[in-house]
Amino acid sequence: MSRQKRSAIDLSLKPPKAVIAAVDCGSADDTEQSLDELVMLLENIGVPVAARIVQKRRIPDPAHFIGAGKALEIKEYALPNEVTHLVVDDFLSPTQKSNLQKVTGLQVWDRAFVIMKIFESRAHTAEAKLQVELAQYRYEIPSLKGLGHQMSRTGGGIGTRGPGETEFERHRRKLDRRSKSIEQRLDEVRRRREERRERRRRDGVPVAALVGYTNSGKSTLLQALSKDAGIVAKDQLFSTLDTVVRKIGYRDGEGAFLLSDTVGFIRKLPPELVAAFRATLEEAANADLLLLVLDSAGKEPTETFEIVLETLRELKADHLPRIVVLNKIDKSGEAADFIAVELRARGERVVCTCARDGRGFDELLGEIKKSFAGEVALNGIKDIL
Repeated sequence: MSRQKRSAIDLSLKPPKAVIAAVDCGSADDTEQSLDELVMLLENIGVPVAARIVQKRRIPDPAHFIGAGKALEIKEYALPNEVTHLVVDDFLSPTQKSNLQKVTGLQVWDRAFVIMKIFESRAHTAEAKLQVELAQYRYEIPSLKGLGHQMSRTGGGIGTRGPGETEFERHRRKLDRRSKSIEQRLDEVRRRREERRERRRRDGVPVAALVGYTNSGKSTLLQALSKDAGIVAKDQLFSTLDTVVRKIGYRDGEGAFLLSDTVGFIRKLPPELVAAFRATLEEAANADLLLLVLDSAGKEPTETFEIVLETLRELKADHLPRIVVLNKIDKSGEAADFIAVELRARGERVVCTCARDGRGFDELLGEIKKSFAGEVALNGIKDIL
């Protein structure tokens, strides 16, 4: 057995340990915060981080992302420190991924792949599994070109399209067929959701949607407001992938509304996942009111707010009426008051809450009721006009 083969086998048997890498194109603070988040993402799939590498460049290297020299430094560090993975905090092209694997001898992941692995571990319902599978196929198809010679061999015989067809072409056709099949099934899910939304509109039932960063406490908030112990609320990233809708009554006993919770947002959310979860995310885009939940005890709540807004813009939902819910005030203390002042100065409606003990719920439900009352009045004026 060759030394190269022994090394590959040994690497596959080692417990995973990663070096994470990023390119700083001019914003060091953003780079460090994104790397902190990548460490958390990897922790959620049981991969410890041994070191982080940041390279200052005007733009990422087209061939290796971090540059061949830095890749060689990682290779030298990896062997004595039993590192098995290089995880890049960005989206890699197939060429970049292939080149990095050749230079470092490590398994190479990018941020999109890590997030998809978390989604895969959190998917429990048939719909969530289909959405994750579709995202994985969309991610994998361009990456096939980076597999090298093994995907460029030609073949013929039964079931192929002649001697000129490559392994890449056969595999791509297979993935395309499966992707189209899943898309058709998810289109049916979208159609059924739209029918339910139409029934709600006819019945005059207002709908609010919880949106926000992953692990900001959205599910805990829904659980507490609905008093439904069956809702999954865990201190982990992406604990909710499916849309959950509950009826919420006002404290004065007069009236109710529907409140939905769905998948959380994060920096650099892979476009494949956004596209695959379109049917689920449309629940927020079609709501009458958004409750934008922020973790007031987080490192940069106002920056997180901007990331959530950017995702809402992608979903064409940034124009909807919203209330900013500064959650986890039991952990942030007076800091929440300063954040609230800053957001109110920007024209946002803000309510401070603690989903664990119910603080701020009366004010939040009052603001929600006023929002829907204003919406009803506005619709009435439109009808008259």
